[in-house]
Amino acid sequence: MHPDSFRTLMCHELATLTADVMDELFHIRLSEVGSNKRMAEELVVPFWRDYLQDVEEEDGPAKLGKILAFATGANVVPPIGFSPQPSIDFLHDGKHRLPMANTCINCLRLPLMDRYVEFKDSMDFAVGNTQGFGRM
Repeated sequence: MHPDSFRTLMCHELATLTADVMDELFHIRLSEVGSNKRMAEELVVPFWRDYLQDVEEEDGPAKLGKILAFATGANVVPPIGFSPQPSIDFLHDGKHRLPMANTCINCLRLPLMDRYVEFKDSMDFAVGNTQGFGRM
């Protein structure tokens, strides 16, 4: 008689992706406190958060979905969440100037950079030039 009463139990409502949702979704794996690697990583973490904010303000949820798809293969958060939880690692070898992703384990690997503009450009290039899983 009252189908709307059960809607929330039976139907998944897609949540709008925001920079805050994306930031909370990813577990950032930092190196040991006091290490040189940790200091370099702590420079990039604010770049990641600033990038999410910039994308939300400039392009909206659609591009945040592309970033999520780049890292996980899914452009929305599944109804039961991700398993494993999406994570962020860092590329310390100095060879990589673009982010890399392993969608099998939901891991985004960020390059270490000194300037936000370079970080933003590398993220935009990687996300914009990846089709991923046959998407057109």
